[in-house]
Amino acid sequence: MTQISYDHGVSTKKLLGETIGAFFDRTVETHRDREALVVRHQNVRWTWGELGRRVDDLAAGLLSLGLERGDRIGIWSPNRYEWTLAQFATAKAGLVLVNVNPAYRRAELEYAMNKVECKALILAPALKTSNYLEIASDLVKAGKLPYLKHVVRLGPEKTPGMLNFDDVAGAGGNAEKMKLAELGSKLQFDDAINIQFTSGTTGHPKGATLSHHNILNNGYFVGEGLKLTPADRLCIPVPLYHCFGMVMGNLGCLTHGSTMVYPAEAFDPLATLQAVSEERCTALYGVPTMFIAQLDHAEFAKFDLKSLRTGIMAGSPCPIEVMKKVQSQMNMSEVTIAYGMTETSPVSTQCATDDPVERRVSTVGQVLPHIEIKIVDAEGKAVPRGETGEFCTRGYSVMKGYWNDAEKTAEAIDEAGWMHTGDLATMDEQGYVNIVGRLKDMVIRGGENVYPREIEEFLYRHPKIQDVQVIGVPDPRYGEEICAWIKLHDGKTATPEEIREFCKGEIAHYKIPRYIEFVAEFPMTITGKIQKFVMREETIKKLGLKSEKTA
Repeated sequence: MTQISYDHGVSTKKLLGETIGAFFDRTVETHRDREALVVRHQNVRWTWGELGRRVDDLAAGLLSLGLERGDRIGIWSPNRYEWTLAQFATAKAGLVLVNVNPAYRRAELEYAMNKVECKALILAPALKTSNYLEIASDLVKAGKLPYLKHVVRLGPEKTPGMLNFDDVAGAGGNAEKMKLAELGSKLQFDDAINIQFTSGTTGHPKGATLSHHNILNNGYFVGEGLKLTPADRLCIPVPLYHCFGMVMGNLGCLTHGSTMVYPAEAFDPLATLQAVSEERCTALYGVPTMFIAQLDHAEFAKFDLKSLRTGIMAGSPCPIEVMKKVQSQMNMSEVTIAYGMTETSPVSTQCATDDPVERRVSTVGQVLPHIEIKIVDAEGKAVPRGETGEFCTRGYSVMKGYWNDAEKTAEAIDEAGWMHTGDLATMDEQGYVNIVGRLKDMVIRGGENVYPREIEEFLYRHPKIQDVQVIGVPDPRYGEEICAWIKLHDGKTATPEEIREFCKGEIAHYKIPRYIEFVAEFPMTITGKIQKFVMREETIKKLGLKSEKTA
């Protein structure tokens, strides 16, 4: 009898049936004097006891603003200690933390804040070329954020109309502390605790809503896969706004009493190497492009990386030569590959620390404990092992749904509870999964998921553009880059620079097309469907790009 592409993860370890706040308190009690958080660019070095005190202060301070259980509070900031305090404080106060991508611009922030009716927003003053204070102030003054009651800024400077983070963290009194203690027993582990925006093919991001149960358990079992202990020190150069940082990173450390180490506000190869070396980190996270940037750094040979043992490479396919270098030159003999998506908290499959290197680069591992996976054909029927189909997953990790969007939720999660990922995959006889492509036309640029439709919708706003199609083309540095085929209105002319300028400040930098081709027509089928694969092939040929198979 043919074995079908279905598997489920078994484990002697049970699921954690509690809230993040309850688990946090126990970790603080157990590991009070051990180092919990090191933020090198802010000169922060806190024990679990100190972190616990500060989290409780902030949680009480948020309650003093009149925020109630279930209210949404946004955070728009790069990696800083305040992000982590907000993550744990909102969980304890029963507030829903809304992760805002640091690369978002005006239009994206406005949409996200209003979609989930955010009552408060914590923001950094700026990051790189983005002035967060100016963007938020302009939107508030223009009356475009009607639900927003409080804006809390980071840093010591004052901004009219905004509160300071430190003041809020010190504002909670006895009444709020008592309320916080009472809340602890009322919160349920199935409560929504986090909303993460994931780009949609409709052109607008969707708010994947995750519970305590979703993300606490996923962080725990990913950490188990790495064999983390309280002696481990995890270097986290990946962004906290993403599941990679806040779940696999912060919650992986919380559930194992390990130390969180942030090398910089945003990824910097030199800062990461310095952090690993000087902090004696035992584990390191990153997307393949991050590991490549470290290995290729001019000062790489200076650093002693002997403390490293394990880590995770995820976000996009890993070239075998990079994996071999990471194991040999970075001492990460137990590095693993993980696969997932925001809607599944995020990880569904992960390699084992002792899988052969070929397994670790040619597959994304096996199913995690307490999760089911299957690969199905267009009719939803499980395909035989080795055959290609859509990867589906079911279990504790599947999101509660897209915030306030029952229709999109029903499209993603079927009546039997299976999350349809839109990724094409195969499963071998041992249950190892290989992601071979994408049902939709998603582009993965340097670990960021970019959905062409979102960029197309935005570019349609340009007065000279009649039609536009966006595709991904191969790129040696980022894996894929964005290319836009643009059809202008009759009699109009434009330059690639003009189009890119139109995008700046409005959409995230990584969504701005690197290549722009002005065309008279798009390749189409007889039925009028646009053939993006033909566009891709023609672009690769015209630009002389090296075509690499998507793993």
